[in-house]
Amino acid sequence: MRILLVEDNEDLGEAIERRLRDAGHSVEWLRNGDDAIDVATSETFDVVALDLTLPGRDGISILGELRGRKSDTPVLVMTARAEIDDKVSLLDRGADDYLVKPFDLRELEVRLRVLMRRPAGQATSVTTVADVTVDLANGYVTVGGRTIELGRREFRLLEILLARVGQVVAKERLMAQLFNFDEDVSVNALELQVSRLRRKLDGSRLEIETVRGVGYLARAMAVDGR
Repeated sequence: MRILLVEDNEDLGEAIERRLRDAGHSVEWLRNGDDAIDVATSETFDVVALDLTLPGRDGISILGELRGRKSDTPVLVMTARAEIDDKVSLLDRGADDYLVKPFDLRELEVRLRVLMRRPAGQATSVTTVADVTVDLANGYVTVGGRTIELGRREFRLLEILLARVGQVVAKERLMAQLFNFDEDVSVNALELQVSRLRRKLDGSRLEIETVRGVGYLARAMAVDGR
């Protein structure tokens, strides 16, 4: 996922950023509410993890403006408020989910994955295309029932492509989702990941097709290879 993290607590923000990046996600971490609304409305993210108490604009104000601008980006609110009325109010204001602090980082990651799957109508963490199965929750891939080992970015690349089977995913989007904001990367780095993934999927009925000048798409080949 490409995640916008808005959290002013340095220790918590650093822990969340490290956890999500280690899991293969691209994270932009902002510590100020004024910056958050500008970035959230000018760039594309899969999900926003939003603290409520921030310098500048608070999280409630940011959430309200996002929904006022018709943004449908899923928002998970991180809050210290545990009262039922507060939770209901957050959902009424447009939050998609919430976590009460303190929380386990593993639960945060799972909740974010669930929010990412909702727009695509994906109700399970297991995706199967042709003879390739990806289990997002447990992090493994099988080809014809045989488990294969993928690197972190290879796994993420496959996850993105399978979420949009038969659709072209632009190179720019793939680069934004595979690499962190502070990494100096080129198209060659993306092409290297695609090449590695193709090699590990060799012999499967899943094809990763290059659409010249645009990006890549995944499609299932028929049993006869066409």
